[in-house]
Amino acid sequence: EGISKSQVSALAKTLDAEVAAFRSRPLDSGPYPYLWLDALAMKAREAGRVTSVATVVATAVSADGHREILGLDTFTAEDGAAWTQFLRGLTSRGLSGVRLVVSDDHKGLTGAIAAVLPGCAWQRSLVHYGVGRGVPVCHPRRRERALAA
Repeated sequence: EGISKSQVSALAKTLDAEVAAFRSRPLDSGPYPYLWLDALAMKAREAGRVTSVATVVATAVSADGHREILGLDTFTAEDGAAWTQFLRGLTSRGLSGVRLVVSDDHKGLTGAIAAVLPGCAWQRSLVHYGVGRGVPVCHPRRRERALAA
């Protein structure tokens, strides 16, 4: 047995409201000294067409050591303007006290970090130093398959 199209639509409407509430909630568990930012290229259906989008996530650790997803969004273009808007949205909801941001070295992203979170340190994510990512890594050959996974 499956579920009908109308059941899927009803569930999606309920989920849409919950996601909207999650994405607009105040970030009052801060300060958040450590912030991770990343994007994942995906395909999404918009207006009956399949397009490429960047799904972005902001994850932070609060001062008391609890990890929390602060924000999620999709961009049609992963550029500095989109990242700046995303980060400004987080700060307007209460993101504060950021001392270190960990992300990839996307120029639009690092520029947005410098503009919206001045004074915080930045570090390139170790994940983005992995095999096949254009940055040489020193490791034993026997570990190559595990590191690529």
